Amino acid sequence: MILLHDDDIGKWLDWPTLIEALREGHKRGVDVVERLLLSEEEGRRAGAANHLLIWSAWRFGAYCGAKLVTVFPENRGGLATNATVYVLFDGKEGRPLATIESSEFTLRKTAADSALGASYLARRDAHSLLVIGAGGQAYSQVQALRAVRPSIREVRIWNRTTEKAKALAARLARGGVAAEVVEDLSIAVPSASIISMLTAAMSPLLDGTKLSPGTHVDLVGSFTPTMRETDDETVRRASLFVDTRRFTLEVTGDLAIPLAAGVIRESDILADLFELARGDHPGRQSPQEITLFKNGGGGHLDLMTAIAAYERARPGTAASSAFV
Repeated sequence: MILLHDDDIGKWLDWPTLIEALREGHKRGVDVVERLLLSEEEGRRAGAANHLLIWSAWRFGAYCGAKLVTVFPENRGGLATNATVYVLFDGKEGRPLATIESSEFTLRKTAADSALGASYLARRDAHSLLVIGAGGQAYSQVQALRAVRPSIREVRIWNRTTEKAKALAARLARGGVAAEVVEDLSIAVPSASIISMLTAAMSPLLDGTKLSPGTHVDLVGSFTPTMRETDDETVRRASLFVDTRRFTLEVTGDLAIPLAAGVIRESDILADLFELARGDHPGRQSPQEITLFKNGGGGHLDLMTAIAAYERARPGTAASSAFV
């Protein structure tokens, strides 16, 4: 059994490698996926609950595995708000193959999921990226989206706390990415080609009336039925896509709430990533179309990411030999 840490994940899984691994993984499919979410909400402010998530998946005859992740949003003193451990098993004999102890694992998996969606749904000439939310996920999100849309020339950042937005802009600038902080979403939203939302909002931040034709909306933040980043007008105007129907429709408020209210119907969800990767749906169909992709996550994505890391890092492979 091999052990991979934070630094290893980026070494074995650069953005093009990981995004293509997820594309191929969706073409092949996963046989069983389950999700368990435990939350500590008592005595905590809205949007600041602590969470333990256990996501498991199995590709029969090949691999199975489970991820345990904690989300403690109010950690202070430099403590990470997310922590992740993934264990990958042989799917035939049940032997443990790899343990991945890495917050970078989840950051990269989540960002690559959105980037894969954008590869089908964002305009190929997308030039301006608006990032709403400057937490731990935001840096990876920018890198992954730029990997599939290198046409992005401008990155704008909005956050409730301006200082965090400035820190993210400075970090991106050190990496050669032109980034600036914006304070007024009503001005920033209409000029964005891609909007990536990475917040723990309990009520909508995005005003759908401000979206310009051709915009791609990437929703990442909400992962409970009560969290919501977008309003009804956004889902009314957009062509709706998800990474997987099961988790996004059941447990993410951005779709569950308007579904329950009758604003949209399940039939309005045009395709998921499995269908997009297999070519069952063409994705974006016109330059003027507003597209929305809900990134709800799931154990299938973690399994695909763990397989890609293991198959490159295990001893004796050509990839691992290149790093010796």
